[in-house]
Amino acid sequence: MKNTRAALRYAKAVLSTSLDGKKESAVAKDMQTIRATFAENSDLLSFLENPVIPNATKQETLTKVFSGLDVLSNQLIDLLTRNNRIDLLDQVATAYLTLLEKHQGKETAIVTTAVPLTPALEKVVLAKAKELSSAEISLENNVDPSIVGGFILRIGDLQYNASVAHQLDHLKRELTQTNYSA
Repeated sequence: MKNTRAALRYAKAVLSTSLDGKKESAVAKDMQTIRATFAENSDLLSFLENPVIPNATKQETLTKVFSGLDVLSNQLIDLLTRNNRIDLLDQVATAYLTLLEKHQGKETAIVTTAVPLTPALEKVVLAKAKELSSAEISLENNVDPSIVGGFILRIGDLQYNASVAHQLDHLKRELTQTNYSA
């Protein structure tokens, strides 16, 4: 993702302001709405990234699409528009929700498996996640058949790779680097 540092700065500012005004849950709800809207409509991001469309038109459109937002969320849209950064709105919303979770002592662990998680495997992965982080963990499951089996657990910057594909790759490197003589 481009401009993630800028989006993170805006998200930190919005989080700080929302915590000061005790509006973090209202803004979080708005950010979830914004993320869901961008996920459902990829054309919206293309619209915001289009340099031919004037910023005033972009802001007017966003005001109509996201009617009923908290004042602070509307101020964020206004600020991003004035700073020619309105195309960062989706990234700012994502970063805000991540920062709010961390502030509340929660964290989302992303688990990649070859097949959807079963309840038994979910317990194993959750136990491993609790070893790696002291935060309250919630799991998000991504399915990727290319890992063959096992799982890849990602919590923030930490990654635990227990996939069969990773183990096979490790074994392959080990065998090609070792010189066996009889």
